[in-house]
This record gives sequence, structure tokens and C-alpha cells, in this order.
Amino acid sequence: MALNQAKLLLLACLILSTALIRTSEAGGEAGIAIYWGKNVDEGSLAEACNTGLYSYISIAFLNQFGGGVDLGLDIAGHCDQASNTCTKFGAQIKTCQSLGVKVLLSIGGGFVGPLGLYSLASPEDAKRVAHQIWNSYLGGSNSSATRPFGDAVLDGIDFGIEMGSPLYYDNLAAYLKELYNQQGTKSYYLSAAPQCSYPGDHLGPAIDTGLFDFVWFQFFNNPQCQYTTESGAELLLSSWNLWASSLKAEKLFLGLPASFDAAPLGGYIPPDVLNDQILPVLNAASNFGGVMLWSRYYDLLSNYSSQIGDLVYLNYPLFSILSS
Repeated sequence: MALNQAKLLLLACLILSTALIRTSEAGGEAGIAIYWGKNVDEGSLAEACNTGLYSYISIAFLNQFGGGVDLGLDIAGHCDQASNTCTKFGAQIKTCQSLGVKVLLSIGGGFVGPLGLYSLASPEDAKRVAHQIWNSYLGGSNSSATRPFGDAVLDGIDFGIEMGSPLYYDNLAAYLKELYNQQGTKSYYLSAAPQCSYPGDHLGPAIDTGLFDFVWFQFFNNPQCQYTTESGAELLLSSWNLWASSLKAEKLFLGLPASFDAAPLGGYIPPDVLNDQILPVLNAASNFGGVMLWSRYYDLLSNYSSQIGDLVYLNYPLFSILSS
């Protein structure tokens, strides 16, 4: 009787602590990462953070950089960098951070908007871009008038490179990390969102540097390594195991579409299948970081994150105690 009561008390404590775990520091418990910025109907950044569902939000995308051009931000109608209307998000970024949510800027993207192509021409070009990003979005010395988000300081940079040459992103990661380390008073992070096929795509050389804190693989729009109703989780778990056994990164995330419509080439996993068949396997690994979702707009429509959150955030060894 006393043992059962102890188990119930432990379960109550786990449930009550879930909200705190969701906003834990990097390197702590698992969390949900999500992309925001690609649909004006997804709501504001602050609204996303106030849900309490996410530990990390990547603003998408900075899709113009390199080759001597100015940085170009395209967040799908939320604001216009040229008109200096993106500064309104500075206060929202600070709201997110006050709630414990890490806010990153994703560079790259899978399509080119009106701003133009992105690429890196050389190690020197990568160094220049690192300083541009540092001064415009992170802890650099530009005045707030020249910073798209005003005086808000983001928590890091996400590499969402999906097109063009894979060259020199390892240099960019190294230069950004160097700037992070020189500053010293705030923790900054590097994340990457490669395709799930092993041994990698545009981001392979960069990830091999071991400089990334989080790697959230895109297990969608990739038929060779994603979940299907026909083959189940076999391809996904096989690819995950290859990455998990070889990758040098603090935490690995399972990247998924937040709804069937979010991934035209497939990869959607019904929440019950994810909870029952996949998360128990992944969550047993010490380097499991959680789930990345594309995107806030689709998650707003589907409530996907709220259906998987408890199993992402609470680790399975503790639940095995409760069931014993």
C-alpha cells in the first residue's frame, strides 16, 4: 500500500514538473523545438511561447547572405525588414526568453524568396557572414537601429541549409562559435536541421565539426528514411541509429511534420504511433533531445505538440518504475 502511494506521489510530481521541464536549459531534459515565421496565420511569436509547449523556437528564415550581400530576412508577411517593421518582435523575443524558451534564427531554407540566393564563397566570406549575423542578431555591437529585431539578443543560430553548395558552412559554424566564446556572459547555441538520410547532405561537413549543440533531423519529405504506414518505423529507426552512433552533438532531435499537410512527400506520424512505437525507443538514449516540428502554423491547426508533449518531456526510466 505504501509503495503504491509512493508511486502515485512520484507520478504527481512528474506531472507537475512537466511545465518546468519544457523550458529547461540546453543539455537538460527533452523538449519540443518548432519553426515559426513561414505563415502569417500562425499567430505571433509571443503567442507561440505563451502556450508553454515549446522549449526552442527557430525564426525562419534568414535566406539572403554570403557573396558580399547584406543579410536578408524573410518571415512571410509578419514584417518587412526594409521598412524596419520587424523591430516589433524584439519585445516578443524577450517575452519568450523570460519564459525560458530559447529563440534562434534559422539561416537558409528550402526555397528562395524575393531576396535572392544564399551561399558562401570562401572561408573569408564565411567569417564575414558570421560577423554580420553576430552584429545584427546576437551579441554584437551594432546599434539597435541597424538590428532587424531591435535590441533583442537571440540565443543562437540554426543551420537550415537545403540548397546550393555545402561548402564553408563548417567555417561559418567555427567562426560563430568563436564569437560565442569570446563574449562569455551569455550562452549561445548552434543547431542544424539536416535531412535524415545518412551520411548527410548540405550540412554533413558542418555537423562533423562537433560544434553543434542540437541537431534536429528532418524525418519527412525523405522517403528513404522516414516513417510510412506500409513499412512502419523500420526505416526511421535504422537511420536514427546510424546518426546516434556516429554524430558528435550534444542532443539529437526527431524532426517531424506537425500535420499530414505539412509534408507533401510524406513522413507524418500519427501521435498515437509516435507515442507507442517510436518515442519509447528514442527516449531511452542519453543523447535524445526531443522532437522538432515543422511548423507552428501546422501545429496550431493540429495540436500535434500537445498530443506528444508528455512523452517527449518525461523520461521512460521513471515511468518504468511506476509500472513495475
